[in-house]
Amino acid sequence: MNLSTLPGLSTKRLEALAKEGIRTPGDFLNFFPRRYLDRTNVQPIAFLQGSGEEVTVTGKVTAVTEVGYGRKKRLEVTIKDDSGSLKGVWFRGASYFKKIFNKGDLVAFFGAAKRYGKNITIAHPEVDKISDEGDLAQFSRIMPIYPGSKEISKTRITSSLFQKWIEIILKNTELDEFIPEYILKDLALPQRSEAYRMIHFPEDHGERKKALERFKFEELFLFELSMEKIHHTVEERKSGHVFSEMGTYTSRYFTELLPFELTEGQRSSLADIKKDVRSGRQMNRLIQGDVGAGKTIVAVGAILMAIDNGFQAAFVAPTEILAEQHFRTLSEHLKDLGINIRLLVGGQKTALRRDVLTDIEGGNCHIVVGTHAVIQKEIKFHNLGLAVIDEQHRFGVKQRAELLNKGEHPHILVMSATPIPRSLAMTVYADLDISIIKGLPAGRKPIRTAIRGQKKRDDVFNFVKQEVEDGGQVYVIYPLVEESEALDLKDATAGFEKIQNRFPDFNVGLLHGRMKSDEKDSVMQAFIKNDIQILVSTTVIEVGVDVPNASVMIIEHAERFGLSQLHQLRGRIGRGERQSYCILLPDVKVSKSGEFRLKTMEETNDGFKIAEADLKLRGPGDFLGTKQSGLPDFKVADIVEDQFILAQAKEKARDLIYKDADLVQDEHRSLRKEFEPYFREKASFYGMG
Repeated sequence: MNLSTLPGLSTKRLEALAKEGIRTPGDFLNFFPRRYLDRTNVQPIAFLQGSGEEVTVTGKVTAVTEVGYGRKKRLEVTIKDDSGSLKGVWFRGASYFKKIFNKGDLVAFFGAAKRYGKNITIAHPEVDKISDEGDLAQFSRIMPIYPGSKEISKTRITSSLFQKWIEIILKNTELDEFIPEYILKDLALPQRSEAYRMIHFPEDHGERKKALERFKFEELFLFELSMEKIHHTVEERKSGHVFSEMGTYTSRYFTELLPFELTEGQRSSLADIKKDVRSGRQMNRLIQGDVGAGKTIVAVGAILMAIDNGFQAAFVAPTEILAEQHFRTLSEHLKDLGINIRLLVGGQKTALRRDVLTDIEGGNCHIVVGTHAVIQKEIKFHNLGLAVIDEQHRFGVKQRAELLNKGEHPHILVMSATPIPRSLAMTVYADLDISIIKGLPAGRKPIRTAIRGQKKRDDVFNFVKQEVEDGGQVYVIYPLVEESEALDLKDATAGFEKIQNRFPDFNVGLLHGRMKSDEKDSVMQAFIKNDIQILVSTTVIEVGVDVPNASVMIIEHAERFGLSQLHQLRGRIGRGERQSYCILLPDVKVSKSGEFRLKTMEETNDGFKIAEADLKLRGPGDFLGTKQSGLPDFKVADIVEDQFILAQAKEKARDLIYKDADLVQDEHRSLRKEFEPYFREKASFYGMG
């Protein structure tokens, strides 16, 4: 239907609505109420408690009185029913409202009833005039209140007018159902046309809730269906190298060279990988584990499987400092196996870089470690069979898609030390198979975390002195490099000087993001060798640095950090056999959300619990970065609050793709029509268009 046929929809109103994104009948239907007024609770005036409960009362106007003078003038309108009387009070707009009421009018008031002495009053009630008793049923219902912008308010588009227009649109629009009937029936969800009626004209709260559930499911179902389709397409389209041999390197490393027992989570993850690489399909797996859970050993196992079968492996890290750390770690772990490992990072001398590239192309290099540059087009591999991506969340899905399509489709293993809450894993990483490593490797002790106020600073530094004298090492973390007058923070440089003065007998180092790579590396190497006992640093040490002897971390202005960032920082200690301590030193004044973050850190070491809390605080867009992650900006659904509906959507989407991946069956034709344009956008984002 044409919007111009709606009564009272002038050109100015059309322009105001267009600015809100309302241009079609469908836009009107999808412009959901922001809240509802429950006017079904009509009560006799005498029964009111006056404790602030929201009620609807009706009665005849017996008095219209202006009280006071000037700015303090208010309007009091008294209404009376068979049981008693009540006053509606307006402290603003007295002159305007005075014109509305006449003695003898039958009216309905809705609002919070409060008692003042003997009188019950409702301040600024919602008002409807009732022409006769028969109109009362129309008023005594759940009233939707629609979002209103300044533009909409200027053109006097009220919620009542919205309802009038939407009622006409519903009567004159044919709404096709696209969710299969058997799914709606199984989940007891209403048809689409009925759901629109229920959300705009609910007869009770149950209807409103059911309609909202339907639209949330619809939104999540389309997304999950696209993720399952992508996963299915990857499995169907991409054949993978078969790693059938697990001999020379893999067996020897795990039976002879590994100096500790694998955890159950590590063994389970390696079993998942072994199954993937033997299947003939391209592996696309996420290894998820908490900080220090031992993901690198699992990656080493996968790399050795590739080398055992004559393939090369790439180990990709988000930063050069982390790539260098992995290069050292792999070199140490595999030094007795005669494996050639090369590092490829920016800033290398031309001759060295040429030598590394020649090794990679010629096949002499078994493992190349570096940043994302190692898997770009200009780098030619002899026979790439596996790519391991560390800190997956820093890359994003498009870069993962590039890898899936590189060369002869190498197996992909991605690792995340930032635990992903279940709700996000079901969405952002729905195209990946997921293995989870829980628990800490043998010998690791849980880190003890404590919040200490500024008055306890001396006690904290006395503790630091004891720890260093006992052979431990200490991190002192600051949130900024330079002083910021706006935030009034002590910067790392000033902190470094104070720590030097406080501990003249210890070697104190400074590390921050503005230092050159070789300077950073020099400082870190000195800290690793214990030539530096106390390292004052910014968050550049958040990931990738492994110093088993570091047993204390002090985080200055801890309330300034995000929850996941605090947990990542804390993960830099507790990597050896010493008992480790994380001390949070907040400022004197801390916000409520800051207090919540610090308390959460103090109460748990479980990264998955911390991630859930952080997700609730920040929302999914901020937690992951919506544009990078591929997570849509859901209009109705909330993947944090609606995890039950999300799980239903994922289950139904998976069953449907298994049953009819191309949606060609008769009962899925309407869904295919709705789904195809949605999927084209998603597939394009994932590099599969």
